[in-house]
Formats: sequence, C-alpha cells, structure tokens
Amino acid sequence: MPNSTASTDKSAPLHYWAIVPAAGIGTRMGADYPKQYLPLAGRPVIEHTLERLAQHPLITEIVVALAKEDSYWTEINLQKMSKPVTTTNGGTERCDSVLNGLKAIESRANDKDWVLVHDAARPCVRVADIEQLISQCKNTDGGLLGIAAKDTMKLVDDEACVTQTLNREFIWQAFTPQMFRYRNLRDALEQGLRSGKPITDEAMAMELAGYRPKLVSAHADNIKITRPEDLALAEFYLQQQNEHLSRHSRDTP
Repeated sequence: MPNSTASTDKSAPLHYWAIVPAAGIGTRMGADYPKQYLPLAGRPVIEHTLERLAQHPLITEIVVALAKEDSYWTEINLQKMSKPVTTTNGGTERCDSVLNGLKAIESRANDKDWVLVHDAARPCVRVADIEQLISQCKNTDGGLLGIAAKDTMKLVDDEACVTQTLNREFIWQAFTPQMFRYRNLRDALEQGLRSGKPITDEAMAMELAGYRPKLVSAHADNIKITRPEDLALAEFYLQQQNEHLSRHSRDTP
C-alpha cells in the first residue's frame, strides 16, 4: 500500500465532488463542434450528463474542465441543475483536465474527500449505478464502473494480426465515473505525468501508484458517445430509462 498524504482528521465532514473533463474535440464524430455539445433528445449531450450527476444526493458540486477556446458552454442551460456547476480550464490530455479540476477545488476539498470523474460524453449513466459505486468503494482504495467482457478477446500486433486469445474471465471494460480520494488521486496523477507514461484514465494513474481500484458492475447502457451512430443508441437508452422510471413511479404507492 502506498504512503498516503491524505489528512487523518476524521472529524471533518466528507464531501463528494464530480469532475467532468470536457476539453476534447471528438474528431471521430466528424462534427463541426465537440461531441459533448451535439444534440441528444433535444438537449446537448453534456446537459444530460451533468443532470445525472446532480441527481445523486451525495454529490455536492460538479466541476467541468473546458477548452480555453470553448465557445459553446455559454449555451448550456444550468438553471434546472440541482447542484452547483463550476468551470475551470481543461488541459492537453484528459489527465491534465482532471488535475486542473482537482486544483480548482483544493482550497475547499479535504484530502479524504471522494472525487468522481465522469466522461462528458456518457449521458446515460444511471444514478443507481453511481450509488453502487459509492457504496461498494467507500471502504476501498476507490474504484470505477465497468462491465465484464462477454465476447472472446484477442490481442493483436501493429498489423492487426492476432497474437494471443485472452481469458475473458479477467477482462473488464472500464466505464466512468471513477471514484478516488482527493489527495490520493491528485498525487497519483502528478506522479503519472512526471513518469511520462500515457495516462488513459484515473484508475490507471492509481494502479501505477500502487493502489488496487475496485471494479463495480454497471449497466451496459452507460455508453460513451464517440461515433455518429452512438447518438441514436444513446437516445434509445435514455428513452428506455425514462419509460422504466415512469412505470416504477406509477407502480409505487
């Protein structure tokens, strides 16, 4: 277990912060503007994402890391958000944006506070899955949502030729949110950046620092919008989720 610089003050109330890195441009979408601002069920993708995070009762504030040249954020409607939403400058890579988000709350966050990092382009995350993440990881090093691999997984070389068939029993697809203690995550990201290794997500930074993130099984509809066809699928999932919630509310006395 790595040495932790987190505060040992157990009397301080813990907070749950959400950080949304949203400085990417999403080139695979082939759109004229970033994918997080594309229309989804009548609203920008990121509005759905922020609304889902704000619906969890423990999350106290959402910090969005934006590209400096972002000219679309001002069009986002935050009036119906039940939690404060603030912004900070994003960075060149995802890890830079997340680190900027952590620095933006350093004067208010406790070292032991939990931080949930969530992709701007994952608008279908279920509040129930966020709850599972929080409840299952609060006594661990932290963790992330994901799903176990169902298909046969192949390892290939740089010419896309198969070199190995992997045991899917131990293969998971990583989702977000990913949840870790404030100080531990900040130290891990800074250490990862100094190492020069590409840090693809927060769990990887924590792994490199010696922690063991816990994977929490989530619903497969927590998709990340990366290609044009994903928008139609996300709209279908949102519709299905809303219909389920509507039926549940009618059936609940």
